[in-house]
Amino acid sequence: MRHRTHIIYMGTPDFSVPALQELAAQDDFFISLVITQPDRPKGRGKKLAPSPVKTAALNLGLNVFQPENLNTKEARDKLLSLNPDFFVVAAFGQILSQEILNIPKIMPINIHASLLPRYRGASPIQASILNMDRETGVSTMVMAKKMDAGDLLLSSSTPISKQDTAQDIHDRLGLIGADLIVETLHTILDNRLNPTPQDHSKATYVKMLKKGDGKIDWNLSNEQICAHINAMTPWPGAFTLLGNKIIKIYKATPSDTPFSDILTHHEPGVIFQCDKEGIHVATGKGSLIILELMGISGKRLKARQFLCGHKIDPFVRFDLA
Repeated sequence: MRHRTHIIYMGTPDFSVPALQELAAQDDFFISLVITQPDRPKGRGKKLAPSPVKTAALNLGLNVFQPENLNTKEARDKLLSLNPDFFVVAAFGQILSQEILNIPKIMPINIHASLLPRYRGASPIQASILNMDRETGVSTMVMAKKMDAGDLLLSSSTPISKQDTAQDIHDRLGLIGADLIVETLHTILDNRLNPTPQDHSKATYVKMLKKGDGKIDWNLSNEQICAHINAMTPWPGAFTLLGNKIIKIYKATPSDTPFSDILTHHEPGVIFQCDKEGIHVATGKGSLIILELMGISGKRLKARQFLCGHKIDPFVRFDLA
């Protein structure tokens, strides 16, 4: 019978929770410590709130450590005293020094939400939707000092539909990652897996998103804008301006209105029709129909509901700047 494998787990957001729960459910794994970011102010009241991983860890009866900086002598000594076989890291939110990465007896492993080497960095889920990829996935890799550049272990893919939002893919990849990390650890322990170097020439990088990244460029095609809306949902949220009012758009679909008709009559961003289908907007190529949106009321509404309280007269134009 295999001895219990000692793991230190590091993660912070919702994405990291399924893997923690799945590892904790394995009889042959022992999670000696869960490391997550310190409690942060949240909500309108700015009250300190625990990370999703801290909440999950406490519910599992696990020990939690929340350093502002893990790369200190005190933190290093704490981790060394636990003599872990593995680190498992999923969206922890701190860069680990080589001294820290050298601590596990076997290796430090990262769970990354892309099919590496594509989309190294902070927003791989959004990038896969923005680029209208047909699939995305999760990769496990040996952690290296350079971001997301370590040797690959295993990967698992999932298709992306035209309706999938970043939230949909996030939730799906969190569950896939949970299964994949268990398979990865078992395969390593059974000596059936050798790390494979990434092809660095094929690497692409994605930045951390800012609120401003949600702004819609109506000069893009209808399909590109719909992909943008999906990628920005739920955060930072796709938005545009109607006059001086911010309009958030949560759901839209490309229209089959002939491109020649739109091009002849309407500039990109022009609302040219409002009906039971939704709000029809011309784009740089084709048009789209807004299905769900939110105005100053702060309520997410179906287009039909929105139009009941917010009269829109064609042919007003969404802001392009």
